[in-house]
Amino acid sequence: MHPLYLIQQGAKIRITNRRLQVELDSEILVNVPVSHISQVVLFGNISLTTPAIAALLDQGSEVVFLKRAGEFRGRLTGSLTPHVPLRRAQYAMSGKPDFALEMAKGFATAKLKHMRVLLLRHNRSNGDGEIEKCVQQIRAALDSIPNKTSVSGLLGLEGSASAAYFRGFRRLFGQEWNFRDRNRRPPRDPVNVLLSFGYTLLTQLATSAVQTCGLDPYAGFLHELAYNRPALGLDLAEEFRPVIDGVVLWCCNSGAITPANFSPGPAERPVVLDDAGRRSFLAAYEKRLEQRFTHPGRGMQFPLRQCVYEQARQIASRIMDDSPGYEGMGFK
Repeated sequence: MHPLYLIQQGAKIRITNRRLQVELDSEILVNVPVSHISQVVLFGNISLTTPAIAALLDQGSEVVFLKRAGEFRGRLTGSLTPHVPLRRAQYAMSGKPDFALEMAKGFATAKLKHMRVLLLRHNRSNGDGEIEKCVQQIRAALDSIPNKTSVSGLLGLEGSASAAYFRGFRRLFGQEWNFRDRNRRPPRDPVNVLLSFGYTLLTQLATSAVQTCGLDPYAGFLHELAYNRPALGLDLAEEFRPVIDGVVLWCCNSGAITPANFSPGPAERPVVLDDAGRRSFLAAYEKRLEQRFTHPGRGMQFPLRQCVYEQARQIASRIMDDSPGYEGMGFK
């Protein structure tokens, strides 16, 4: 099963003989068995018939609604999974400061380790001294994580290490990208547009993973509780953010996406990615998620997408076993 991404404005999804069909102006764009679809991600003005919604929900395939530029709108999912004991344990453990802190440390450690690896890998041929300084700052932050006694202190350390990471990360792009720093809400340059787009997709994948495992995606450990904020989904996504960074770097440096794919927009969207660039990014993102890795906890090879689900299962196991912590995959 694979996700289906649709960006064609005005398209309609319907079900015909257990096949999912996408139509636009009487033209059939997609016609596949609905059983082959794990998730439908809609960008902008795309509609579904009631039978299509029913068929997707019946087989547990969620529908994610994004704005045309990629900002999250909402998710349509089936009934809540019947894992009451797990969710009760989750709420209890989230109220234990020591347990929550150890979980948060695990998420932060996994993220910073992968950030460090990405900079080291791409700096091998460059030998950029400034990037090396950023790597050393991240290493120092990793060494300091065990000494943190509060989640707020951990977040401050993680924030400073992430700032160092992006100071190094920006040096991997040519000047034509005008990438100075990480900015958002709204992103003000093409690289940040791609980063925000990718992080949105990743957050939806991680949120789906924790919910599939029976966890409440809104009760996390590293990210604080806030209304309509999938804190646990964001916790799980932290480890995989550098994966998105790598996809963005490849798209920009390979020519798959160029500055010509962007144009000026209104104040709320000062930089706009065109549909061709969006398709290229989605193709690169999916290719990366299909890459296989050996999951350390299972000792088996899985596509990266499945590894996200395996990591969600690790969270569930640690909650049920009262075994705080989180082990990252250790990407190379």
